Amino acid sequence: MKIPRASKSFVPLFLASTLILGTGVVSYAQSDSSASQDVKTAGTETKNAAKSTGSAIKKGTTKGYNKTKEGSTTAYDKTKEGSTKAYDKTKEGTQKVFTPEKESSTKVKDESKETTQKTKDKSKEAQQKVNDSASPQ
Repeated sequence: MKIPRASKSFVPLFLASTLILGTGVVSYAQSDSSASQDVKTAGTETKNAAKSTGSAIKKGTTKGYNKTKEGSTTAYDKTKEGSTKAYDKTKEGTQKVFTPEKESSTKVKDESKETTQKTKDKSKEAQQKVNDSASPQ
């Protein structure tokens, strides 16, 4: 079978152009979807990073809040104990001057009251820590 001379030169040209243009179209289509996928991936990664950062900030803020609350409670309790102690000492000094026989019984009552107050404060602080760690934040 004889192929005409014009078609002999046309066939290689046709094949070469098909290969060149065909790969160009395929690579264009791939780069387009690749760029689109890259944008989607970048958006997803940004969203995840924002969530992670928000979560970390919330955790830090909650921890700071709880520590501040515990410190304030401790300061309040210590101030209350100091005030009670000062009041009791003043009362004892006054009784010593006016009624010396009552001084020892008052001292025992005051010490008992201070011990009870300290125990209540410690249990209140422990309960507060349990509530802070158990509360969903």
